[in-house]
Amino acid sequence: MVIKEKYSPRNSISIYNGDCLNLLKSMPDESCDLIITSPPYCIGKAYEKKNTDIKAFVEQQERIIDDVYRILKVGGSVCWQVGYHITEKEVVPLDFYVYQVFTEHTKDKDYPLKLRNRIVWTFGHGLNPTTRFSGRHETIMWFTKGDDYQFDLDKVRVPQKYPGKRYYRGEKKGQLSGNKLGKNPSDIWKDIELSDVWDIPNVKANHVEKTDHPCQFPVALPTRLIRALCPAKGVVLDPYMGAGTTGVAAVLEKRKFVGSELSEEYYEIAKNRIQQAIDGTVKIREDKPVAEPDPKMAVAQLPDEFKKAREEAGNEKGEQSEENGTE
Repeated sequence: MVIKEKYSPRNSISIYNGDCLNLLKSMPDESCDLIITSPPYCIGKAYEKKNTDIKAFVEQQERIIDDVYRILKVGGSVCWQVGYHITEKEVVPLDFYVYQVFTEHTKDKDYPLKLRNRIVWTFGHGLNPTTRFSGRHETIMWFTKGDDYQFDLDKVRVPQKYPGKRYYRGEKKGQLSGNKLGKNPSDIWKDIELSDVWDIPNVKANHVEKTDHPCQFPVALPTRLIRALCPAKGVVLDPYMGAGTTGVAAVLEKRKFVGSELSEEYYEIAKNRIQQAIDGTVKIREDKPVAEPDPKMAVAQLPDEFKKAREEAGNEKGEQSEENGTE
């Protein structure tokens, strides 16, 4: 893989320092399989000079949605990660506005964007206000272009808390009750333990992935999305790539990557991290549950049937990675 600083569909990695709309306009129709990003969302950071209120945030999404839709393949996915706009009077959930913009702008298309999950990403650290409960989650709005879309659940299954649990009555009494490859990560992702609440540690001062970017999400977040939603040799786009986290994940998962970043400082950080991912020197936190059950408990032991199934799945995954490697 080689980083190119001018976009071409032939490139393995294309990154652009400038307005993301310029990059999007240069890309052909249906050229991306998966779009993952976290746009600036009016929380007062230095790089958000023009996005200081709800109206500006909405206008920002409306400005690019037509091109986002145009370059996304039918069956592809868009994952938009946002938090809240906080005023002196109230907390405003921005995913509400994302849903409105994305669905309204595409409702008359042949393949309108449809929301498949509102994934809740939780984390244990952050600011501690005195006038409300501490905010410890953000959301990922997962939309698909059409109803026939890429979703590989087996690639993102996680270990069951009690893999030895068995049915205790009925026709299946005595049989193992779980899937041999692991459980479905719900729509809560907790410090990153899969579910639709994803509990994945956020990137703070002592995090191994920390850079100078003030709002950096962990590599584990886009990694899960890429594994589940992007086919082998597919193309991942991040129009607001910040510190390049999505690009790092795409490289590690052997997908092509396209990204843009307006700030020259953060662009250079992203470029360096993506190069480190190519070289095999990038620092990442292992995607693993924060808390684990007592391994001595019988139902926490991994059954032999599960061990065999996971070994076979691991061998198949290794063979596919070698076959589908991107140059």
